[in-house]
Amino acid sequence: MLRLIGVVVSIGLADSMNPSTIAPALYLASGRSAMRDLTQFTIGVFGTYFLGGALIVLGPGEGILALVPHPSATTRYVLEVVAGVAMLIASGYLWRRRGRLSRRELPGPPKGGRSSAWLGVTIMLVELPTAFPYFAAIAAIVGSGLGLWHQLIALGIYNVCFVLPLLVITGTVAVAGDRAEQILTQARESIQRRWPVLLALVGLVAGLFVVALGATGLAGGGHGHLARLSRRLRHVIAR
Repeated sequence: MLRLIGVVVSIGLADSMNPSTIAPALYLASGRSAMRDLTQFTIGVFGTYFLGGALIVLGPGEGILALVPHPSATTRYVLEVVAGVAMLIASGYLWRRRGRLSRRELPGPPKGGRSSAWLGVTIMLVELPTAFPYFAAIAAIVGSGLGLWHQLIALGIYNVCFVLPLLVITGTVAVAGDRAEQILTQARESIQRRWPVLLALVGLVAGLFVVALGATGLAGGGHGHLARLSRRLRHVIAR
């Protein structure tokens, strides 16, 4: 379970640097009902993403487990490597297109009087079909061989990590008071310029960590010097 938590936390934190959720939250933080709007928005994002992931785990995920009731350790390690490689590919894509992406205007909340909670739901319904880091984490969760409740707990941990920037923005509004708008405006301008680079670097670190978990697990199954070294490295990075 601890190994799985390490995987979902790593991918979840990388996935959390998502301008599609952070940018609208920064806009909402400047409104007259900032705390209420941010709270509703965060609940909408968390609830939709979690329920979407749970449906995958309970649907296709349970079907896969029915075919392979007890995934081998090798299968779990391969899934970790695949999840990490997916993160590295996404990071490389962001880095290559960082200049073009940084010139795009960050998304803001649409006009029309929608509630903040519905805004969060709408954004995540659009994002979910292309949420490749989330799918990579779900693959690792399903392939962990753990029981359903443990899988749902891991899914919940992932989603807490995903909404962590939104919680930080909400906390800033609560603590900074009148200064919050100035602080968050500066944060938005900084994110506008740097978000592709920041997201690429976070994804790189998370991807390398997850690949290292899987690779050391695969290499640590033998009896030679490499296997012993891999087991030691895995113990260090997974504890």
